[in-house]
Amino acid sequence: MKVLYALLLLLSVIALPAYALQVAAEQPAKYLPLLKEKRVAAVVNQTSQALDGHLVDFLLSEDINLIKIMAPEHGFRGKQAAGETVIDNIDTKTGLPVVSLYGKNKKPSPDMLSDVDVLLFDIQDVGTRFYTYISTLHYVMEAAAENDVTVVVLDRPNPNGAFVDGPVRQPGFTSFVGVDPLPLLHGMTVAELALMIKGEGWINQAERLTLHTVAVENYSRNMAITLPVPPSPNLPNATAVRLYPSLCLFEGTTVSVGRGTPYPFQIIGHNNVRLGDLTITPEAVDAAPSPKLEGTELMARDLRQSAMKGFDISLLINTYQQFVNAGETFFSHPDFFDKLAGTDELRKAMVAGQDAATIRKQWQPELDAFKKRRAPYLLY
Repeated sequence: MKVLYALLLLLSVIALPAYALQVAAEQPAKYLPLLKEKRVAAVVNQTSQALDGHLVDFLLSEDINLIKIMAPEHGFRGKQAAGETVIDNIDTKTGLPVVSLYGKNKKPSPDMLSDVDVLLFDIQDVGTRFYTYISTLHYVMEAAAENDVTVVVLDRPNPNGAFVDGPVRQPGFTSFVGVDPLPLLHGMTVAELALMIKGEGWINQAERLTLHTVAVENYSRNMAITLPVPPSPNLPNATAVRLYPSLCLFEGTTVSVGRGTPYPFQIIGHNNVRLGDLTITPEAVDAAPSPKLEGTELMARDLRQSAMKGFDISLLINTYQQFVNAGETFFSHPDFFDKLAGTDELRKAMVAGQDAATIRKQWQPELDAFKKRRAPYLLY
């Protein structure tokens, strides 16, 4: 009898339907009514896929009055390299004007919004404070609040959503790689962040903003997420997305993170300090027109098979110590390193010789406070 019961229980579990993750853009019944008979501007890029095509194409097929596209860093089609200027242009496929939100105009101006009723935001994030798509979200929301424009945020999963870690951005270190007081890894989706940005009053006139969010179906933040479209040119695969939180701070140092090689954000290398056994030379490519240590043979550490995830501060500290021991400069751009870290305390702690456990202990109280502060805005 017990065996029969166990068999029936097993069969019932097997028979349960498997519910596939469904991003907000694939749930048109929840957002099309918010757009009908409105003048819509879409803040989108190459990741804004919906229903076997691009969201822009779908909206046009549904006769939504889409009047313009607003593009973040890397552009509408996601081809510009990191930091490369994104210029206003006309999308050749749709004929729609594309307005840049990266460069001198990071925030939509009143003129840009004078003919807009709704700003629709649908961009895949990777869960780190310094990935600039969420900075664009902040400024889009603020401009909308100031100009009586509604914002609709279509949510997507956070591939690093299981982690809340790293220093919280401190006052005095605000920049486009750290607009809001978030930890390095915030563990939130873009819709959750939108709710928090409004709810915490991080934007001017937050109380005036009409904000709608559409959640992802069948998602939990502990899921293993493989993104169907690379979120930017130098995050070409799931490994790079996973390693990015640990490797991005190296951008403020003399260490190459593999830009200009086949393995961006999957290796670290230097020409004078042996970091590993991989020999590789960065070259100018579309994704990295002027890579660090271009044309120089690197002695690199290949991290593609590592189990590293979240924010591995030990990699940063150990690599710094190798440079100290070799008498080589590590912090080539300390100000930029501090902006990425959101504080100068991390760099100073490393210089003082503090170990990973000691450094982590210093930011833990602020992380605990952040987790409590974000709790009302979580959707999953």
